Amino acid sequence: MESADSREEEAPLVVGELPKNHARDVHVLSFAFLFIFLAYGAAQNLESTVNTEHDLGTTSMGILYLSFTLFSIVASPMVRMLGSKRALVLGTTGYWLFIASNLKPSWYTMMPASLYLGFAASIIWVGQGTYLTSAARSHAKDCHLHEGTVIGNFNGEFWGMFASTQVIGNLISLVLLKNGEEGKSTTGTTLLFSVFLGSMTLGTILMCFLNRRDIKGEGLNMPYDSFSSSVVSLLKYVISPLCDKRMLLIIPLLAYSGLQQAFVWAEFTKHIVKPALGESGVGGAMAAYGASDAICSWFAGRFTSGLSSITFIVSGGAVLQMVVLLWLSAEIQLD
Repeated sequence: MESADSREEEAPLVVGELPKNHARDVHVLSFAFLFIFLAYGAAQNLESTVNTEHDLGTTSMGILYLSFTLFSIVASPMVRMLGSKRALVLGTTGYWLFIASNLKPSWYTMMPASLYLGFAASIIWVGQGTYLTSAARSHAKDCHLHEGTVIGNFNGEFWGMFASTQVIGNLISLVLLKNGEEGKSTTGTTLLFSVFLGSMTLGTILMCFLNRRDIKGEGLNMPYDSFSSSVVSLLKYVISPLCDKRMLLIIPLLAYSGLQQAFVWAEFTKHIVKPALGESGVGGAMAAYGASDAICSWFAGRFTSGLSSITFIVSGGAVLQMVVLLWLSAEIQLD
């Protein structure tokens, strides 16, 4: 059992001999995420405004991210067992089901879909990081390039494409909802989520064209000699990161980021954008938000590349966000 545990601890998430066409795989991965998240991102922004009965939209998002948090604990071993490509394809099914549930929103459709999406999201994001890093390392090795440079370039392409999802998806929402009465006509939410479902389907199909980047049996299949050994192995995966002080220090930042995103996606769209611009205005406002996010992310990346510590920019960003939140609070009170 000790030898099995030692092999498991030494097994890397990204492994040896990899296929060719590494840049091509990154292009496919980036476009797949574009089609999937332009639909999901825009739908997420609308949940608290289109599914208002008994706060169905807000509650579903809460269930989703609670599930995401819990399943993230076991996402890494799941990706090891499945392989990064299978994990990516499996992850897309959760997003597809969530969008489909919005075509017939109810507690019986959206709650299970949100719960499953939390699991799927944890799998797809670990799989994405594993796959992208694997492609970058292999490309650097084959082309005799600096690994850090290739990882930066591949990540730049992926995240640049991903940042555009907020712009494209929300512009689609703006166009399709502007003529609908509160988004409930045929040209409103039904058509919108049908278009989003088509985009999801295209993204899922693209995922299937990725090359596999894992060698069967090498570092991917966790040893399950007995039930007790499997439980011990899982506990090691869960507990070991919490013994790293760097992980403990980053937890408050993750919590802050989650609260900030929850405010933008739920409270900001429902209580600020919708009363001022109407339901169709949510898409336009969030498209502007996404464009600003993409541009500022590019400048921040350039600005921080020469810094020895990110403390300054993180602190500066927190102060700017606090100023904006206080300004919005003052505006709400005046209204």
